[in-house]
This record gives sequence, structure tokens and C-alpha cells, in this order.
Amino acid sequence: MPLTSDEVRKVALLARLELQDDEIEKQSSALNNLLEHINVLQNADIELVSPTSHSIPVVNVLRSDSIVPSLDRSVALSNAPEARDGCFLVPRIMDGDA
Repeated sequence: MPLTSDEVRKVALLARLELQDDEIEKQSSALNNLLEHINVLQNADIELVSPTSHSIPVVNVLRSDSIVPSLDRSVALSNAPEARDGCFLVPRIMDGDA
């Protein structure tokens, strides 16, 4: 059952879109075409299709977890404008009551 112009206007209102009358007609046609395609998909026989989470095989792409030397704290803090107790000191951005 195709969408009427009034239904397209309601959808546009819900989507907070301001459409002119000529745009309503274009969108009505586009939405009806989309609904026809969805109807075809709903009627497709998928009984023998196994469920998938991806359309192609996906493997874990994470690197191995290995311990490597990190930057020394004094070197990391050497270019900091301010540091205290081995930590970067940054300006306060919120009130203390928050």
C-alpha cells in the first residue's frame, strides 16, 4: 500500500524536515520505491541461509600482547609546562563543586 502525500508530510514532520510540495512528491516516490524493495526482501526465501554477523569472514586483528620498555617518567615530564609528584599538572576546567 503506497504512502500518501499526507503520510509523507507526517514522516517529514517527525523527522523535523521542512519539505515543499514538490519535495513531498519526490520523497513520496522515493519512499514508496524503498518500501517496495523492503517488501521484496521480506518475501525472500531465506530458509537455507545460515545467520551471519558479517558478510565476509572476520578474524581478530589485534597484535600480540608483549611487554616493551616504555618512556621513562622523567623524560615524559621533561617538556611538561608544570608537573607535581610525577604527574602532569593541568589547569582546572570545572569548579570544585561539580
